[in-house]
Amino acid sequence: MQFITIALLCINIVVAALLTLAVLMQKSEGGALGMGGGPSNFMSARGTGDLLTRITWILFGVFLAISITLTLIAAANREPVAGSNIRVDPSELLKSRPAPAPANGSGGGFDPNISTPPTQSAPGVNPLLPSQAPAAPAPQPEKK
Repeated sequence: MQFITIALLCINIVVAALLTLAVLMQKSEGGALGMGGGPSNFMSARGTGDLLTRITWILFGVFLAISITLTLIAAANREPVAGSNIRVDPSELLKSRPAPAPANGSGGGFDPNISTPPTQSAPGVNPLLPSQAPAAPAPQPEKK
């Protein structure tokens, strides 16, 4: 497969050089952005049947086809990089999920005096991140 890729790449470089030469050899049709020249030459039989115009379109088609083929070959040979080593076991995710707080309002609050061992978290989850840390209790107003 690598030989085909190298051969197509070499052919594509040659076609790109020939396409550049074909475009540079063509006679100018007027100024840039349609300025200058008359509309009589636009899309006339003489203008579209020109040999260099046909060669330019053929070389463009070949260049485009080879470029798309090279892109598809490269995409097929590449292995995914991001997330390829992550393995998630759904049962582990359920085990590491904290228990819901009771609906009646008793317990379930954060007590900084109680030290609990860290729970086993799912792969890729950092238990020390602030977004996952338990909320600190609201400060109590001082009585005077």
